[in-house]
Amino acid sequence: MPDAEAAILVDRPEITGKPSDPSAFGVVEAPLSTFERLYNWPILRKTVILLVLAVAWEIGARLLNNALLLPTFSDTLHALFAGIATGEIPRKLTTSLEVLMMGYAAGIVFAALLTAFGIFTQVGNDLLETLTAMFNPLPAIALLPIALIWFGLGYGSLVFVLVHSVVWAVALNTHAGFMAVSPTMRMVGRNYGLTGLSYVSKLLIPAALPSILTGLKIGWAFAWRTLIASELVFGVSSGAGGLGWYIYENKNALEIANVFAGLLTVILIGLVVENLIFRVIERRTVRRWGMQN
Repeated sequence: MPDAEAAILVDRPEITGKPSDPSAFGVVEAPLSTFERLYNWPILRKTVILLVLAVAWEIGARLLNNALLLPTFSDTLHALFAGIATGEIPRKLTTSLEVLMMGYAAGIVFAALLTAFGIFTQVGNDLLETLTAMFNPLPAIALLPIALIWFGLGYGSLVFVLVHSVVWAVALNTHAGFMAVSPTMRMVGRNYGLTGLSYVSKLLIPAALPSILTGLKIGWAFAWRTLIASELVFGVSSGAGGLGWYIYENKNALEIANVFAGLLTVILIGLVVENLIFRVIERRTVRRWGMQN
């Protein structure tokens, strides 16, 4: 038996390979065409989409040929530039953004407090889930009559409905993000001695940042549309009307091109906030960290 094993275990000669000539493989990676290079620019793709929508708007409005129902895109742009030149649209927009920032910031603070209470205590977790289930489906604009009774004709009523539109979306997504942090990562943080605020700021928040950003974006969208809707109903706040009031006034005056100019301003602000604020934050955080594609 040993002789048989010895016969099997024989020395094999070493096998060495010679490096191949790279030119023998031909073209490994073909250069991109001009169209492919341009197509890889997200801003160019989105610009093309917007131009297609604008052309479709212009063609549809001209075919309809009724300026009271749908003004053309060119007329809307003319009304927008005229409103900017006179300073009316910038004044209305500034008023709306001031109220929006107050309500949005207050909503984020309340959402952070609720989420912190829900993360560290079981009672807080039950309270957050219960309040979210109760108030998240409730439209913020439905609270406007109550807000008018409680806070009167002023910024307080608008801020109240804005806080309601922001707090539940932000708290729900942030809480879901914290709950999704893996137990392994939590144990690693504990082993490094992270506790209290350091545990939240250095582990939970970075790990849950995609969900937090989603909540902030949803809260922003809810707040922006709630503000415009509230101004359409609420009218002038503290002697100064916002962008919603600008739309309402021009609707009563049958200046439909100005109405669409106000709506276009709302859309443009949404595009700017999404692509120049939230998109930049995502690109410098969660995408750089490999948490999103």
